[in-house]
Amino acid sequence: MENQVTTHAFKGLLIALVLIVLSLIGQFANLQFEKWWGYINWAIMVGAFIGSVIYYGKQKNNDVTFGELFTHGFKTTAVTAVVVFIYTVLSVYVIFPDQLDKMWEKGVEEALKGGKVTAEQMEQGAAIGRKIMTVTVLAGSLVGTLIIGTVGSLIGAGAAKKNPAPTPFEQQ
Repeated sequence: MENQVTTHAFKGLLIALVLIVLSLIGQFANLQFEKWWGYINWAIMVGAFIGSVIYYGKQKNNDVTFGELFTHGFKTTAVTAVVVFIYTVLSVYVIFPDQLDKMWEKGVEEALKGGKVTAEQMEQGAAIGRKIMTVTVLAGSLVGTLIIGTVGSLIGAGAAKKNPAPTPFEQQ
């Protein structure tokens, strides 16, 4: 009897749920702008993808190749990225509509503190800056999740034990 293999869709949804819960904790605890909080999220995400790929290999009794492991990990990444992107859109426009304003204010503070621009220059660029920031946040959630998931999938595929059964051509 073959082992039941957890699908990439289920793993992707589970990882996305963990990331959404972490995001909500960060929002409610006012940690979303702390660098260390971001690093913790990245580490958890990479670890989740690595664990997902290694677990897939174990479920297949290590009868897998690097390509099979990476493919499973990337499919998991794709599901996670889509769910996280949908959450980000909802977060920016519905759940935490003031989040972008807080980000903008923090960016203005940093720019003024560093003496890079004047308050007048900030006012002139505010409209276009906010639009660019919105696109950057949305695209960043999608692309960032894909990049981190791909790295985690590669590491997991490399780290997983592989004992593929020989093909008929290899047995000759």
